[in-house]
Amino acid sequence: MMSVSTLGVQAQELKIGYVNSDRVLREANVGKAATQKLEIEFGKREKELKDIETKLRSSAEKLEKDAPTLSEAERNRRQRDLMELDRDLQRKRREWQEDLTQRKNEELQAVVDRANKVIKQIFDAEKYDLILQDAIHFSARVDITKKVIDALNAQK
Repeated sequence: MMSVSTLGVQAQELKIGYVNSDRVLREANVGKAATQKLEIEFGKREKELKDIETKLRSSAEKLEKDAPTLSEAERNRRQRDLMELDRDLQRKRREWQEDLTQRKNEELQAVVDRANKVIKQIFDAEKYDLILQDAIHFSARVDITKKVIDALNAQK
């Protein structure tokens, strides 16, 4: 009778794990590689945008300084040029941001897919009943984030 009740208690115990997805993306080599890849891919365009912004700012300062000595027609022409350059900058910045967001999502999805496969392998190998991601509160006792990161880093 005693062994039957012990069996019931054991059957009710759950093995639960928790994975911090943000930490996996930040600390796993595949996440770092994805971030570095995006920086290389979009760094040149970002620098170009900063150069245009610097040019726009210096042109605006020059116009402000020269305005009292300029004819009205010349002042209006320079203001139109500045507005056109500003519109161009805003358009290029928006396009850059949209492209970056799209590529970030693509790279992130690839990392998430790999992490999910590793989590599934750990789930099966260690006989977990439940693995949660991004919980509000959790105990360090159930945190398997480091295990997931190590498994991802071990992959080639």
